[in-house]
Amino acid sequence: MTKEEIAKLSDGERIEAVAERMRDIIELIGEDCNREGLVKTPVRAAKALWFLTQGYRSDGKALMTQALFEHEGSRMVIVKDIEFYSMCEHHVLPFFGRVSVGYIPDGKIVGLSKLARLVNVYARRLQVQERLTAQICHAVSEAVGASGVIVTCTAEHLCMKMRGVEKQDSATTTVEYSGRFAEDASLREEFFRQLSI
Repeated sequence: MTKEEIAKLSDGERIEAVAERMRDIIELIGEDCNREGLVKTPVRAAKALWFLTQGYRSDGKALMTQALFEHEGSRMVIVKDIEFYSMCEHHVLPFFGRVSVGYIPDGKIVGLSKLARLVNVYARRLQVQERLTAQICHAVSEAVGASGVIVTCTAEHLCMKMRGVEKQDSATTTVEYSGRFAEDASLREEFFRQLSI
């Protein structure tokens, strides 16, 4: 199926096509899709994958501009410990954790729930943690026009826990920042100090 053909499919048709391929995958690994426990699995798996990748059908910038407000202050705003679930683009296995976002307003602030929703927009795609962190940072910076943005993400990756090196206690932290956070180490220190409170 070409990209052009895929683009013409409705959501329901896409889910049905994914289910057909899931059925093939289940049979290729040696299972029988006619077995009682697996009869509905291809459709359930397709619907789950569709839900877990809904970020492809969301626009982060449009989401953020729905709740921008004038603000004269210039102090740091932090929303911490936003939980997320994503899928590793290398193995299509889950990784999950928490994101904290800080920004310094420059005339505008954004509704706090929009930051959490923005995390979902980028997490609900096939991802790598480094890109996820950077995309959130750049989206906040662009949408809010902040004078500085910082994002930290700490996650556990099932591709490291249940396959490969099988390291159960490992976690990965990534950090991305721009504007005043890139220029001033004391602002970064203040952000991390606030996260520990």
